[in-house]
Amino acid sequence: MILSKHTIRIAIIGGRKASDEALQFAYDVGKLLGEQDILVYTGGGPGIMESCSRGVHDGGGIAVGVLKGSTSEEANQYVQIPIMTGMGDLRNGILVRSVHGAIAIEGNYGTLSEIAYTLGYEKPAVGFQTWDIPGLKAVDSPEQAVETILNLIGTQINV
Repeated sequence: MILSKHTIRIAIIGGRKASDEALQFAYDVGKLLGEQDILVYTGGGPGIMESCSRGVHDGGGIAVGVLKGSTSEEANQYVQIPIMTGMGDLRNGILVRSVHGAIAIEGNYGTLSEIAYTLGYEKPAVGFQTWDIPGLKAVDSPEQAVETILNLIGTQINV
């Protein structure tokens, strides 16, 4: 992958605990994005974040983990670029500021805060089985999630 200032960056947000369906969805989305040389950002931990990072890895892409703590040891094994913030959940704002848009998969209040940051920063967001919030476009498949977020980002940054 050749990185440039025009490389598309997408966050995958979701919880440490998730259903099997959501974990598979995260893996599939990660793999699709990895195959398209899109930089994928997550919180770097277990659950949705690890499943997505594994998919990115298997798709030949790069997974970035914006970590809560101060050491890279908390990153899941598929994160190639760990960013240690030492900020706990406050790192959610850094995660969202670093990307062009986000895909939310299930999730609890941490995911809700990331969705709020995304929409508050006027960035596009789509969601699978997650919060029902104005501005968050619901999707039903990994392919639809990737296609929709890329289309929404493309209208903002002229990809």
